Amino acid sequence: MTMVPASDSVLTVEFKLNLLAPADGEKRVARGEVVRPGRTLIVTKAEVFAVKDGKEVLCALMQQTIIVMHGKLEK
Repeated sequence: MTMVPASDSVLTVEFKLNLLAPADGEKRVARGEVVRPGRTLIVTKAEVFAVKDGKEVLCALMQQTIIVMHGKLEK
């Protein structure tokens, strides 16, 4: 599901990534969410965990701000 209609496009305003620990493990799990679903600016965040022996270790944090370009299709 998306928050932006197909008739609009988006551009990144800001993207920040903090690498906190090695992603050592059998798998990685990412969980993301929309923090603020504005009409023009949308703020999101995500956390990435490395899973080893059933234990999750936070290895990365991300925050992103995107701008919605209303009425402009992706090329």
